[in-house]
Amino acid sequence: MPIRSLSRCTCNGIPSIIKTQSFQSRRTLSTAPPDSNSVAIVGGGITGLVAAYRLLKHPHWKGNITLYEKSHRLGGWLNTKSVNIGDGTVVFEQGPRSLRTKGVSAQVTKYLIRTLDLKREVLATPKDAPGARNRYVYGPDHLVRVPGPGDSLFSIFSVLLREPLFKGSLHGVMGEYFRPRRSPEIEDESVGSFISRRFNSSMADNLVSAFLHGIYAGDVYQLSIKSLFPQLWNAEATAGGSVGLFLKLGSKYRLMRTTDVRTLQKLSEVGGLKSERYDHAVQFTFRGGLRTLSRTLTDKLRMSERVKINTGTEIKRISLHGSRERMNVVSSVGSRSYSHVISTLLGKASAQVLRPTIPSLATIPSVSVMVVNLYFDNPRLLPVRGFGYLIPRSIPLPQNPERALGVVFDSDAVSGLDTMSGTKVTVMLGGHWWDHWPKYPDEEEGASMARAVLQRHLGIKDEPRMINVSLQQDAIPQYVVGHHARMANAHHELLHHFQGRLCVAGNSYTGVSVHDCVSAGWDVATSVGNSSLGNSVNQTGLESFVRPETWMAVRRDQWPQV
Repeated sequence: MPIRSLSRCTCNGIPSIIKTQSFQSRRTLSTAPPDSNSVAIVGGGITGLVAAYRLLKHPHWKGNITLYEKSHRLGGWLNTKSVNIGDGTVVFEQGPRSLRTKGVSAQVTKYLIRTLDLKREVLATPKDAPGARNRYVYGPDHLVRVPGPGDSLFSIFSVLLREPLFKGSLHGVMGEYFRPRRSPEIEDESVGSFISRRFNSSMADNLVSAFLHGIYAGDVYQLSIKSLFPQLWNAEATAGGSVGLFLKLGSKYRLMRTTDVRTLQKLSEVGGLKSERYDHAVQFTFRGGLRTLSRTLTDKLRMSERVKINTGTEIKRISLHGSRERMNVVSSVGSRSYSHVISTLLGKASAQVLRPTIPSLATIPSVSVMVVNLYFDNPRLLPVRGFGYLIPRSIPLPQNPERALGVVFDSDAVSGLDTMSGTKVTVMLGGHWWDHWPKYPDEEEGASMARAVLQRHLGIKDEPRMINVSLQQDAIPQYVVGHHARMANAHHELLHHFQGRLCVAGNSYTGVSVHDCVSAGWDVATSVGNSSLGNSVNQTGLESFVRPETWMAVRRDQWPQV
């Protein structure tokens, strides 16, 4: 039975593979003369939608907004499926499945949720829920719970001393303070190299590699420490290391980037840091899944006559007009000029349509991830309760021949989405492990691989009631060593060739999480909106890579929700 062709679900115990399509109405391009102030936003993912919404609500931007999206669906990687299987509804997330409540960029998202009047739709996971308290790593042949807040010192030390995964962790942390600082000639290095040098290689190969598999699906020995963990990078240079930094600051202070402090101050000025009922939760989603956010943004945009949304429209070329005061956008349905363009495409996709091309953008690699959602009728199928588990690079091939990255226990991670009481899990396959595979598995192979992982690691042999397989190609950009320097070059190239009228934003540059993308879209739209005041238009979206990075000691109780 060819899995890819199935579009039904069964109620007799036979699994089905779901493949549905979402269609958006398409508006034709206006043939009216160009407005003096108008912006084209290329890419209808969460970054593009937020940028359009922010411009629409900007107090000083009164120009028109045109949003281009190549596919017939808006929302990008926020791709939720609600499937009725007869007895009830099951919600599958094919991309991100929940959002953190902490962090600077999270506060921007929470402010957006408030302006969209979505607070009542939030489903939060309390701190004391299994999905918040219990997170696991697999190794070498069983699940190991990672110690967390609320654990006793005895239980923490017991795990650290007993489990092979944590071998050398205590010694590595205690010795970090006495290790020499890096040479000032080193401008960047991999996360794996940094952790091995500052702590030990066991920590890099086990805990840190597993953590990066869960966020970036990337290789710990390729990803950049300067781009992923700037605080650790800075701590070594200024305080001799993270332990030295803690001894300097004490428990009442934390180190924050000056730009982050300014963001929080601006949010505070507009009431953006009000307490929410889910502030004390660990993670949250919405009653309809994460697509609720993108759908609500889309609905708000469609209500405005100043916004045109063009789905099913491919961008062919973006260039600076001969007058050097306009941008030309050539698409599959025609050509039009704008005062500004915001590209939220992948870096290499932007490089392909820009004229002239920007070499620094073309060098940003990305990885593909196969997401396999499985639903079982048995509500007590899992051997443990928790958010799920990640798989480190140290696991030998016989224990992970499918090259899985991790498994999310969706039923525990975020409860309240489904009207069914069974068990729902998601297996993530591929990432950097599949970089050199000659071809990706098809849907049937992906389903078989996911079931093999569950049987080998968790002992699950039950037949799933439903399976959903999706390959997310080039889903997660990789900030490999040198990313910061390359983006600084890209800033100068964009500024030189497009005179500050083209900005880039999205997960290729300043963060891959949903919060990062929301914050990037918000910031770049704010910059473009401010240009209507006659401010200098020397923006590219990459200014942070050329500004000197400064840090501040901030009391922890100043912004407790961060």
